Amino acid sequence: MRTPTDNPSPWVRRFAGLVPAGEVLDLACGSGRHARLFAGLGHRVLAADRDPQALVAAACAGIETLQVDLEEEGACWPFAAGRFAGIVVTNYLHRPLFQHLLDSLAPDGVLIYETFAIGNEAFGKPSNPAFLLRPGELLELAALGGLTVLAYEDGVVADPKPARVQRLCAAGRAFIGTEAKLDHLVGRE
Repeated sequence: MRTPTDNPSPWVRRFAGLVPAGEVLDLACGSGRHARLFAGLGHRVLAADRDPQALVAAACAGIETLQVDLEEEGACWPFAAGRFAGIVVTNYLHRPLFQHLLDSLAPDGVLIYETFAIGNEAFGKPSNPAFLLRPGELLELAALGGLTVLAYEDGVVADPKPARVQRLCAAGRAFIGTEAKLDHLVGRE
């Protein structure tokens, strides 16, 4: 039986089609639900996580796995500048990685980020402010990287369980998307 975490986030699924051809990084990939989505769309995927058992679940055709703990003292960011056409991060927050994420995004790349925000403590864990985005923090991240915000939400969701989240889809300066495709993906039809 599949659990809700086996299914890609509707936010990630909605914007996955905007990611240009190339390699996608699924950071803190868990069991690989988003890695499988992007591999299914024809991308080469690097699924990175510190949990070796999660990486076993994530491994399949089109997905390379990397066991790495980027929160460990002295850990170095292992990815080259401009390497990834897409970066997806969900249910994970480690602020010291923000600049590295921006640096590793290709000039025409797309960043899709979704995680818990201040206010989530009313719904359970995480409740520690260190793991909750401040109001507008993902917008600040996009501005820091000179990214164009394609879509942003900050609010309460009901599925897969009630939570307060922030969501961002942003693109690098060289991103070219047709207006019709963007309108369809962001719901402005």
